[in-house]
This record gives sequence, structure tokens and C-alpha cells, in this order.
Amino acid sequence: MNIVETVNVTREVAWLPWAVQYFFLIGLSYGAWLLSLPGVLWRKPGWVVISRLALLAALVCGLSAPVALLADLHQPGRFWHFYAYFTSTSWMSWGAFFIPIYVTGLLLYGWLAFRPLLAQHAEEGGRFATVARWVALGGHDSRGPLWAAAALTFVGAALVALYTGVEVMVVRARPLWHTPLLPVQFFITAVGGAAGLVMLLNRFGPSRNELGVQRRLAYTVALCQTLALAIGGLWLALALSGMAPVHAEALAQVAAAPNWRLAAAWATATTALTLWLAWKRPQSGLLLGLLALHSTWMVRWSIFIGGQEVPKTGAGYYSYQLPLGPEGLLGIVGTAGLWIFLFIVLTYVLPLDRLGRTSHSQA
Repeated sequence: MNIVETVNVTREVAWLPWAVQYFFLIGLSYGAWLLSLPGVLWRKPGWVVISRLALLAALVCGLSAPVALLADLHQPGRFWHFYAYFTSTSWMSWGAFFIPIYVTGLLLYGWLAFRPLLAQHAEEGGRFATVARWVALGGHDSRGPLWAAAALTFVGAALVALYTGVEVMVVRARPLWHTPLLPVQFFITAVGGAAGLVMLLNRFGPSRNELGVQRRLAYTVALCQTLALAIGGLWLALALSGMAPVHAEALAQVAAAPNWRLAAAWATATTALTLWLAWKRPQSGLLLGLLALHSTWMVRWSIFIGGQEVPKTGAGYYSYQLPLGPEGLLGIVGTAGLWIFLFIVLTYVLPLDRLGRTSHSQA
């Protein structure tokens, strides 16, 4: 008689790069929407250009993120199962309702905020002026409806930020995920990445040389990076002290892995460079923006893909190789292509140079 002993079973990752792209884009969206409030809703001097560009970023990311989420279902047509078979104990089921609330509020808020600019663009007779005139519907500055739309979007953004963090945190089988610090880290890095994206957009607008705009964005990135470091330091302190057993277990799982140690060293080095540039070279918008986006992406890639390389049972690590097809590199490129397409469509109707235009009263 032969006895076969199963020591471990290698499993494929369940959450593919599509999921990373969704969490990345939806985080950038609600982070950018928050940055739109000072200039668009509260009309603070010096924030008008930043907030307009942030709202554009929120719209593009908010519209492309659900597509990546649908692709991660492996069979996108079954999205309706979340509505037909609602499960009150599943954060994914709740997310199927939270996302439409946020996207609907964001579209309404964006339309109300950009109506006057659309009307001005139509009057000047620029490209797609007819489309701009039709979308503007008169171009009135409706403050009351704008505040109402902002309230609806805030509810949706808060729910999306909560569910995208908690649906990962509740997985007790993975100590690396099962921490209340994870939703906070997701939120902080999302706002920092959104500020970085606005810096990149500002590089192509007429306000790219305005030092006040550059400094506000650079300091926002620096603040978010500092908070992200503090959260990481708190997680490490809880793990080393043994005060939180789940953190200690997570650290024990990844501490011996060379790739995790390299990722930690790389994250520390890039964060230090980002902070130095933000305080000493705030005009380095291109590099600062790329570093901020890199930080936001790296956190999500390390948590999702790297976290799934740690087996729930057994020893060692699973090895993940990024596929070249739709479930890997091609999917990432495709999502980037969708983002660029949406960006081109929106900036054809409402040109980027108009969003980046300011006046003395707004400076």
C-alpha cells in the first residue's frame, strides 16, 4: 500500500491585478474629490485651480474604477448577482450599493461645478462648443444644488472608503490584512496619491509655474506621506512589542522574506525622497507626482498580491508571476488606456487650460 502525504497545496491568487487597479483608482477618485472641496465648494482663495483639476481627476478615476472591478469578477456579467442575492454579512454585497451612490453623486456634483465653465467654453466657440453648450444646460451657478450633490457624494465617498478597507481587514485568515490600521492606511495613501495626480495634471495647465499651487500640492503630499509613515511605524511597534498578536504574527510571516525586506527598504527610501522634495523642491511637480502615485500603487500591490503570496496554511511562500495576458500586464495597460480615453473625452468638452486658468481674486 502506498501512502501519499500532502504537505502543502499551491493556490493561485484569487484577487488579480484587476482588483489592485480598482482599489488604486477608486482611492484616487475619492481622494481627489476631497481635494476639490476647498476651491469648488468652499471657494477658498488659492485652491480654485487645484480643486478643478482634482475634480477632473476624481471623475476620470471614478468612472474607470468600476470597470476594473467588473473585470476582476472573472465573468463580468454576473455583477447582478450582488443585487439579486444580497448578503447582509458581506462587505462586497454592500459595496455593490455604495459604489453607485458615490458615482452618481460625483457625476451630479461634477456637472453642477463645471456648468459655468462649460457655458463659457461654448460662448467662446472652441472645440466641441456645441456639445459644451448642450451639457451646460444654461450654465447657471447653482450653489444650493451643488451643496446637496456634495452631501450625497460625501456619503458615497465615506461608504466606499470604509468598505474598500474593511472588506480586506475582515479576512482573519491573513494576519497581514486583519488589522484596523489597514483602512486608515488606504485612505491616507489615497489622498496623497490624488494630490500627486493633480500635480501631474497641473504640469500641463497654464498654472504650472504658479509657486502657490505647487506648494499647496507638495505640502499635501508631504503630510500624507508623513501620516503613512506614522501608521506604518505604529503597525511595526505593535508587532515588535507583542501588544497585538495579529500584528506579531503578520510580521513573523513576512520578516524572513527577501522581497518583503526589499519592499520595506524601497518604500522607506522613496518616502524620504518624496518628503525632501516636497519641502525643499516643491516645484518638482512631475517627480513628486510620480512618487506619490507610486506610493499609492505600491501599498495596494504589496497588500493584495504580496499578501496572497503568504499561504494561509503551510510553510514558505507562493510565487506570483505577472501574466502577460488580460489577467496581468495587458489588463493593467487596458485600464490605463481606458483612463486616458476618458481623460481625452472630458478635456475635449472642457479643455484642461480652462480648468487651470485663474484670476487675481482666486490666486
